[in-house]
Amino acid sequence: MSERPESPTGDAEPDARRPRSVYGVGSDPDVRFSLANERTALAWVRTGLALVAGGVALTTLAALADLPWVIDAVALVACLAGGLLAASALFSWRRAERALREGRSLPAPAALPWLVGGVVVLALVLAAYAVFELAGDL
Repeated sequence: MSERPESPTGDAEPDARRPRSVYGVGSDPDVRFSLANERTALAWVRTGLALVAGGVALTTLAALADLPWVIDAVALVACLAGGLLAASALFSWRRAERALREGRSLPAPAALPWLVGGVVVLALVLAAYAVFELAGDL
């Protein structure tokens, strides 16, 4: 019968709380690296939450001020992107934690190019919309 590993306080660690897909491989890395990985994931989740909150704010503003449909479309994209970004944060955290535990190089960030590309496309679409609206008013 194998014993459960002990935590620094001397108590047996509860294995049920730790996902085996991450913690069941390799060896424990320096705790600072694991905590930094967790902080990075939480920062991505906060960014996703900010996108969702921005989408809700835009939808509310569009409803109150009777703004054009394009604002609702931007709000929808922001809410969906926020949810996808939060999910991506979990998968990125798992990939990085496994790499740390196995002594491999960290994987490249998967969400960053998509987020930057989405912001650039959204900015160009909104700029084009603003130019056409301004040209229509002249």
